[in-house]
Parts: sequence; structure tokens; C-alpha cells
Amino acid sequence: MGWFGLFAFLTIISVLSYQRASLNVWTLALAIFFAFVSRFTGFSVLSICLWILFFVIFIPLHFSSLRYRVITLPILRFYRKSMPTMSRTEREALTAGTVGWEGELFKGNPDWEKLFALPKPSLSIEEKSFIEGPVESLCAMIDDWDITHNLADLPPKMWEFLKKEGFFSLIIPKQYGGKEFSAYAHSQILLKVYGRSTTVGSTIAVPNSLGPAELLLHYGTEDQKNYYLPRLARGEEIPCFALTGPEAGSDAGAMTDTGVVCWGEHNGEKVLGIRLNFNKRYITLAPIATVIGLAFKMYDPDHLLGKHEDIGITCALIPRNIPGISIGRRHYPASIVFQNGPIHGKDIFIPVDWIIGGPEMAGHGWRMLMECLASGRAISLPASGIGGAKAFAFASGAYARVRRQFGVPISRFEGIEQVLARITGYTYIMDATRTFTAVMIDQGARPAVASAITKYHVTELGRLLAVDAMDLHGGKGICLGPKNYLARFYESVPISITVEGANILTRCLIIFGQGAMRCHPYLFAEYEAARQKNPQDKSKFCEDKETIIAFDKAFMGHLNFAFGNMIRTIVLSLTSGRIVKLQSQPFEKRYLQLATRFSSAFAMLADVSILVLGSSLKRKENISGRLGDILSYLYILSATLKHYNDQDRNTDDIPIVEWACQTCLFRIQEAFDEILKNFPNRWIAGILRIMIFPYGQHFSKPNDQLDHQIAQLISSPTSSRYRLAEGAFLSNVPGNMLSLLEDALIKSIQAEPIEKTIKTAIQDRVIRGSTIDEQAKTAYAQNIISKEQLTIVLEAEEARLKVIAVDDFATEDLARNIKKTSIKDTYATTRSTE
Repeated sequence: MGWFGLFAFLTIISVLSYQRASLNVWTLALAIFFAFVSRFTGFSVLSICLWILFFVIFIPLHFSSLRYRVITLPILRFYRKSMPTMSRTEREALTAGTVGWEGELFKGNPDWEKLFALPKPSLSIEEKSFIEGPVESLCAMIDDWDITHNLADLPPKMWEFLKKEGFFSLIIPKQYGGKEFSAYAHSQILLKVYGRSTTVGSTIAVPNSLGPAELLLHYGTEDQKNYYLPRLARGEEIPCFALTGPEAGSDAGAMTDTGVVCWGEHNGEKVLGIRLNFNKRYITLAPIATVIGLAFKMYDPDHLLGKHEDIGITCALIPRNIPGISIGRRHYPASIVFQNGPIHGKDIFIPVDWIIGGPEMAGHGWRMLMECLASGRAISLPASGIGGAKAFAFASGAYARVRRQFGVPISRFEGIEQVLARITGYTYIMDATRTFTAVMIDQGARPAVASAITKYHVTELGRLLAVDAMDLHGGKGICLGPKNYLARFYESVPISITVEGANILTRCLIIFGQGAMRCHPYLFAEYEAARQKNPQDKSKFCEDKETIIAFDKAFMGHLNFAFGNMIRTIVLSLTSGRIVKLQSQPFEKRYLQLATRFSSAFAMLADVSILVLGSSLKRKENISGRLGDILSYLYILSATLKHYNDQDRNTDDIPIVEWACQTCLFRIQEAFDEILKNFPNRWIAGILRIMIFPYGQHFSKPNDQLDHQIAQLISSPTSSRYRLAEGAFLSNVPGNMLSLLEDALIKSIQAEPIEKTIKTAIQDRVIRGSTIDEQAKTAYAQNIISKEQLTIVLEAEEARLKVIAVDDFATEDLARNIKKTSIKDTYATTRSTE
């Protein structure tokens, strides 16, 4: 019975842990096993020890009062000593929003049926009509060179068009005169516009993201909604939201902007109000705003509103024209000329009714902002990233095919193929991620962690993609002018990296930090139970029965969860996830199995990191950031497979999907490796490495053959190329370089076999000529090609030269234009729009 019994014992423990069995199932299974051992060994030392172990450990666990006193209470007291402190601002940020698919990934055993049960992204008839009508018309109007280089603003005609067509009312309900579009439609609209101009895209995005409209919809009083929302929908009011200041960027709690509750005069009457002093900067639309959403710290020293003196961060809505407000001159962010500037306020008095939501919402401003960011952050900035990405991918594929060096298209060089594959793969990943998150929002979620993942990774991949596209285009990309369709997007990338949660902060503190508290099935419940204060003595923690029961339930669940993940990780690592049973097609199934394996390992590593590092994990930002990377790429991998499924599993796209999935798995492996290399406890790190990678690391980057296949797809007029560019502005209108590139691509491909015939004739010394035009005409004269073939070659060459051309300027004109783009006095540049 020796080895067999040990094997049976370990098998039972493994199966129970893998299945995360309940305490009752554990007790029954072990009782049966120990009885079986006693039957064959009698009352041996082994069986006696097993029964003692059983009665000492498992039986007492079933007596709740004994367990609470002997086990739970000591653990609760120890937990309180080691748990991290959390400010009110941090807590409100961590608890904002809802939990979506990222919660499944934190469980270590994702329910993939839930993923594929989510509906496909779709547009209503009204949304399609708007995109095909006003949005197309707007994109046709855009001359980004004129906007950024000459006007430093949108033309007056465009401002009027935006207001008239309701571009500032995308999220406002129809009852207030708005469009009430879905999150997905909102994203699609911004995607198309951003692909034409970052300046125009940003102008539309802000009122529909963290502008006052979003806050009013969720928290405003009925009077505030009825007054402001129709005016915002009609464009009569231009909103901005002032949050950031010189001392408070990512750390909003450090803001020095104050509002003191006091009595004052408004419209000739004595009213209860707030005396405001503030200094804000980086505020988009501030130079032209007519109504200002303002975040400030509110104080009530005379207790006019209640018993608290320090009320907390509060949001109010203030008309621009009240005395004391000063709009500064414009900022000039990275040569992109969307309206942006500082706002100052000195001794401004406003009624307390101007607080968004009224006096009852005083002190709830940070929670309001975080909950709104949970949705808005997943739409506007990801749309800016994917808008540029789709344009870059579509342009780069065509340009690489028509641009020649050493007599061949540069798309045939392996180095360029690798760049094209990255551009294509990143675009697919970005599109899948932002689409997936938008669909969750349309299902009623406010996914705070998912929105942080989406914002961070879509903008970061956009940065990498922009660099690749510029490298591929060479001199074409760096010479500014009307023919340059890359440089302004390239310049604008740091803006999306910086705003609505700087990316370094988002990665190092938010994705895992907030994810652990919100998505872990037990951690937040433990923390909430442990932090309960004694109602009679607030200086002491509460230790009543309800608190102990709540902590016991969370802790025992956490214990079972952690032990189960440890066993699951070992089993799934040893089998490479192949034992995971899934109802999926073979292609997706393997990637889902691997994702399940890494999800379990992530859940285990997260628990070990929290246990070993405790409160110091907050300061271990690199480890936190890498844990966030694992969670993020599991989310992105899920989104990628969902996107492939939503697009009817088109087999033509398989090389792109494989590239995306392999990249995600490689990045996950990299993050695990970096955590284990830098984990403070080296013994635990060694054990974890054996558990997670028992055979070593074997996930690699996509290979050269896959890069070649993708490069061929994106540099030819394939269905994959057009699916990837879906949503971009490709219409054949004057000034749209994407349509000119597509025309050159098609004509060049049509001319390639004819040019091959001409090249053969040159090699045989039958004809001569220094240019393609000369060679083709000579070939026609010698009856090597037909008149029709000559026309095809000449038209292809004309189209090709048109798109590889760059702009040039006279020195005096260039100097004059550079002077024009120096940001002028605010009112001089914006008077026509007010």
C-alpha cells in the first residue's frame, strides 16, 4: 500500500484542488480514503496518524464558532497589521466601475462560453446612416495641412457643420435632442475622423467623453439635465472639463484648487454657495468653452452643509462668463492644434446648486470621474489609436508595393516584410481590443480595468506602429506638406499616451493594482471586512460576529481558490493545457487552452505576490506592471479570438490571427520571466518557475514565414486588407491620399506582368531606356507590348509617382507658414467660433 497509497492520496488531493471542491466534499473524500487505508493496513501507525490529522484539521473546520475563534480571528488580526493603507481617493478609484471579462481571467479558469456568447458589434440603421452621411461628409471636408499649418484651428464652416449635424451629442439621449448612439458607434465615428485628422477627432471626442454631458447623464439633477443637455446637443454650449493642474496630474488628490462653502450673493439674492480658487492647465476646448466642468477640493469650515469640514473632491458646472474666470492663451500640444489651454479662477462665487448632482453629490467628485472614465477612456483614445493604425496599415501596404528600390517593390524585402507584419498584426490586435471593450460597455458594463487595459495597450501599440510606418516610408514620411499622411499622426501619438491616465501610471499602478482589488474573487471582500471600524470607537477595528463571518467566508474561499490554482497550474503546465476541455474549433481551441494555462498561473502568481510582498507590492511598481502585462495580454488574446469569431472565422485572416495570438503568448511568457527574475524571494521564485515552466520557456515570436504571408496579404488588394481597414475613410475625394495609394496599388499590380516582359527585353538588349516610360514606349514601338499594355504601364507609373512624391516650399513661403503656426492670442484664433 506504500507507493500506491501515496499516489492515490496525491491524486485525490490534486483532483479535489483542481476542481476547487467545497469543504464538505474534501471532508467526505478524505474520510472515505482514510477508511480505505485502515481497511487494508489495520490500526497501523500510518492510519492512526491519518485519522488524527483528519480529526484535528478537518472536523474542527465544520464547527463554525470554533473556527471563528481559533482560526479566523487570529488571521483577521494579522491581516489588519499587514494590509496596505488606502486613502479615500485611492479607494474610490479602485472601486469605480464594474468587472467584466477581466474578472474571468483573474479566476484562473475562464468560462470561454461567456466570451463567445457576447454579441457581435453592430450598428443600427440610424448609426450607419450617420457614418455614411455626415461623418463621410466631414472627412471629405478635412484638410489637415490647412488646419494644422495655416489656420491653427478648424475652419468656421467646419465648426458650424459639427454643431448642426450633432457631432457633440453622440452620447446624449434623444429626449434631450441627442443621438444616443451606442459605444461601438461612438468608437466607429471617432475612428474614421481620427484617421483624417487628430485635431478634428479630439474636438469631437472631448464633449462625448469626459465632458460635462457624461457626468450630467449619470449624476446631474433633473434641472441640470433639462437645461444643459439640449444646449450641449445643439452645440449652443461648448463644454470642457478642468481636472488637471500644475501640481495635480496623475495624483488628483494633490490638487490645490479649493472651494469653501459660504454665504454670498448671486443674481441679487443671498444664497448658500462656494468660494472658488483654481489654477488648471492642459484643458481641451478651454479656449472656446462656454461652460466649464470643474473638479476641486471642497471645504465647509462653518458646517453650513453638514458635520464634515473636509468634504472632498467635488465637481461643479460653471458658465464661462461669470466674474473671476480667466481663460489663458492656448497650449500647443505636439504641433496638433486642437483647442487646449489653461483656466484660472480667483474668488469666484457659485451657488451650491451648481454642483453636478446638487449638494448631495458634494465630495463624490472623484468617484464620479472614475466611473465615467471607466467608459469614456475605453472609447476616445483607443479610437484615436486605431484610426491612425488603420490608415497606417492601409497606406503602408500599398506604399511598400509601389515604392521600388533596386528595381523591385520594397514589400519583397524581408526586413520590410517584418515591419509590414508588425503593422498589420498590431492593427488587428488594437481593433479587436477596442471593439471587444466597446461591446461590453454596450452590454451595460463600466469596465474600469478593461478600459485601462484598452487605453494603455491600444495607444502603446499605436506608438510602435507609428514608428514602423515612418521607418517604412523613409523620406516620404518625414517631409511635411499636404502629401504627407503620416507625420501629424506620428507627432500626436504622445498626446494619447499622456492624457486620461498617463500610460506609465496606468501600467504600473492601475491595471493590476485596481484589477487585483476589483477582479480577484475574494481579495476585496477580505479587505472590506478587515477595515470595518467599531461604531462605538472609530479608533478600533470592529470584531463583532458579522465582521468575523464576512472575513471567514472570504478567507476560506480565498484559501481554497489559491490552493486550487496552485494544483491547476502544475497540472496545466505539465500538460501544456491540453487537458482543458472546450467546445471550440481546432484553431481557436489550442490558443484557448494555452490562455487557460496562463490564466491559472497568473491567478496563482498574483496571490503569491500579494502574500509575500504584502503592502510593499504597492511600491514594487515593476512587478505590479508586469502582472498587469500578463492580465492585459490574456485580455487581448481573448479579444483577438473573439474578433476572429465575430468576423465569421474568415480563413484568409488566419496568418494575421496566428501572428497576434503568438505575440500575446510570447509577451505573457516574457512578463512571467521578468517577474520571476526580479522576485525578491529567490527561493519562492525558483519554485514558481518550475511550477509555471516545467519544461522551460518555449513560446517564441512569430516566424519569418508568417511575416511573409502577412506582408503579401496587406500589400495586395485582398479581402484581409480591406477587412483590416474597415471603418477608415477610403473615399475617392480630392486630398485623400489613402484612395490615391489604393489606385496606385491596383494599377501597379496590373502593370507588373507587363513590366516583367519589358525587363526581359532590356536584359536581352532588345530595348533601352532610363525610365519606365521610355522603356515602355520603346517596347511598344518594337511590338513587344500592345497599345493597351502601354497605357496600363504609363497610367501605373503616373499613379505611382503621384503617391511617392513629397512637397517642397520656397524659403519665404515656408518661413511665413512657420510664423503662422505660432499660436496666436486666444481670441484672435477663436473669435469666429464663439
